[in-house]
Amino acid sequence: MPDQHIMRAFDRDLEAIQAKIMKMGGLVEAAIHESAKSLNKRDDELAARVREADKLIDALEEEVNHDAAQVLALRQPIAGDLRTVLSVMKISGNLERVGDYAKNLAKRTAVLVQMPAIEGASGAIKRMAREVERMLKDVLDAYVHQDVALAEDVRARDHEVDQMYNALFREFLTFMMEDPRNITACMHLHFIAKNIERMGDHVTSIAEQVIYLVTGELPNDERAKLDYIAESQEAED
Repeated sequence: MPDQHIMRAFDRDLEAIQAKIMKMGGLVEAAIHESAKSLNKRDDELAARVREADKLIDALEEEVNHDAAQVLALRQPIAGDLRTVLSVMKISGNLERVGDYAKNLAKRTAVLVQMPAIEGASGAIKRMAREVERMLKDVLDAYVHQDVALAEDVRARDHEVDQMYNALFREFLTFMMEDPRNITACMHLHFIAKNIERMGDHVTSIAEQVIYLVTGELPNDERAKLDYIAESQEAED
């Protein structure tokens, strides 16, 4: 009976943590959508709301990490249960980073609305963000249902996001070479596209955690990256 009581308590703790993960996921999905929309509509007020909402995502990550640490200390899970706790900590960290990139997109929108628009750029960025948003939705579904096949599909789709980023990078170079007056706006737009590409990488990391959670092993094949500039380039906090 004591063992059953401990297991029920562990299950309750884990369900509470997983509920927070899903809440985080919903907030991050909204952040991706709204930040891209603010750029496309040149809506500085919406961009400001995205920046403010990031505080909720950060707070939830802190709660998940605190709760997971408590579970590790008090319940001392093993095997599959331990994988679950470790995975939720990794997933929350990746979600928080995606939220940061959405916030950074919104920050640059506040600057770009003061400049002449670059034809077609905001629409292309919106399409790229929409793909990452879909990937995030699918990977959260894969997490809930422990669906390895769906997680693998999300992981494969990151290649499409890389291709979209590289196409935009070439376009921005062309705009800058054709007219030096475009340089400042195109540099901001390039960093936005890079932020979205990095969102895709973090969503892919979540997919890999889902695979680890279900199978006990991380994927051992290296994903090819299609990036014309250094991978070390990161968005500002």
